[in-house]
Amino acid sequence: MGTTEATSESRPLDRMLRALGGIERLGNRLPHPFWLFVILSAVLGLASWGLAAAGVSAVNPATSKTVAVKNLLSADGVRMMVGDAIENFTSFPPLGTILVVMLGVAVAERSGLLAAVLRSGVSKVSPRWVTFVLAFTGMVAHVASDAAYVVLIPLGALAFRAVGRSPVLGVVVAFVSVSAGYDASPLVTPVDAILSGLTTAAAHTVDPAYVVTPLANYFFSLASSLVLAATITLVTEKLLARRAEALPADEDAEALKDDLGELALRPEERRGLRAALVTLVVFVAAVVLAVLPSGSPLLTSIAVFLALAFLAVGWAYGRAAGTVTSGRDVPAFMAHGMRELAPILVLFFAISQFLAYFKWTGIGEVIAIDGAGLLKSAGVTGPVVFLGILVVVTVINLVVTSGSAQWALVGPVFVPMLMLLDIPPEYTQALYRIADSCTNAITPMSPYFVMALGFLQRYRRSAGIGTLASMTIPLSLTLLVVWTVLFFVFWWLGVPLGPGAPVR
Repeated sequence: MGTTEATSESRPLDRMLRALGGIERLGNRLPHPFWLFVILSAVLGLASWGLAAAGVSAVNPATSKTVAVKNLLSADGVRMMVGDAIENFTSFPPLGTILVVMLGVAVAERSGLLAAVLRSGVSKVSPRWVTFVLAFTGMVAHVASDAAYVVLIPLGALAFRAVGRSPVLGVVVAFVSVSAGYDASPLVTPVDAILSGLTTAAAHTVDPAYVVTPLANYFFSLASSLVLAATITLVTEKLLARRAEALPADEDAEALKDDLGELALRPEERRGLRAALVTLVVFVAAVVLAVLPSGSPLLTSIAVFLALAFLAVGWAYGRAAGTVTSGRDVPAFMAHGMRELAPILVLFFAISQFLAYFKWTGIGEVIAIDGAGLLKSAGVTGPVVFLGILVVVTVINLVVTSGSAQWALVGPVFVPMLMLLDIPPEYTQALYRIADSCTNAITPMSPYFVMALGFLQRYRRSAGIGTLASMTIPLSLTLLVVWTVLFFVFWWLGVPLGPGAPVR
């Protein structure tokens, strides 16, 4: 009887593993995102040639102008591709923003401030609150971008061990908090800068003067971080804690011999955090006083303020903690941050060219106009459109795990299409944040899924993809549902998604 029940229970997991294996094999066949956009540019050229030959056009209801598809492979198209290549890259909206923001973030990271903040968030926590604190710390950790995975996942295991709980569970909670909640944070992050730049570029198809700032989704992101942390806590305590009992750590695991003292902050680190906090308070007060005058133009320079804030608190922490010993350290930290941005800049070059071609051909505008017209004639409402986009992007995210690459691909269609349906770009971007995040914790295509598995195997050598997936899938799917409900609450109540963001 016991064997029959075990076999019956294993069948859904076996099917899930086969599905994950299929996704992994499919994803492995995809080229690097750089080459993906090169290939898409070639496909765009062929498509523009066929559509232009067929005389495809549409009337933009916002401007009453006729938009006709132009042939990218024509003499004018080739001239644009060659002659405007540099301008396409240098004028790419997210480029300047992310470069400026990362100058400050690099100082905060290299000085040790970000790691100290994360460690302080999970140290000396009672067993009752450890799950919520770790989950919410994961939301805060998004300010460190991908470095959050490297720092928080091992800290999660240590935090759970410190209160006598399973380190396996700590690995899972930390991983899901960073990955499935990737686009939610109580702080403004580099991701906000990248997404807002891409959304602004997409919105220019309909309104060339439209600007989406990095704060456009801040209220929604802040609320999301709290709701997701609470959801992770509830699912973990009610379901996964029991699952973890059947997955104990190996008694002879090397990781269990690690010194738990590394979780606690050293005196100089505490001193650095105090200095950083004082500096942050002074900086915020100065900014508030600067923007209080009516009509102050400083509110349009959010990226600069973010960079200066990270630079100031990072420098203050480093001076007090001893990690910044001279003025030379600061530009050295900045240079290191620029080196880490190199892969993103390479990808940005390919994306910027593709988007410039896409805009020049007019294909995106025609699709948006015809798509909006079709939805209007069919009487499709906003919520139905939202759910459709959510499903499409969620499926894509299982294979294309790069958030900026995916938004660069679908944003130029979804943003203007919904603008023509009187749905502000800020709502489309918020919806994308949900779909881009939740399935990160279950797709083997994510390199951080493999990383999390590696940390898990430090405590349980027999753990495999199925072990990790069996614990992340309940969290991932629950977060997708809860986060979607939160989005609709904002939509139906007309709550602004961020400072200055329009409401429906």
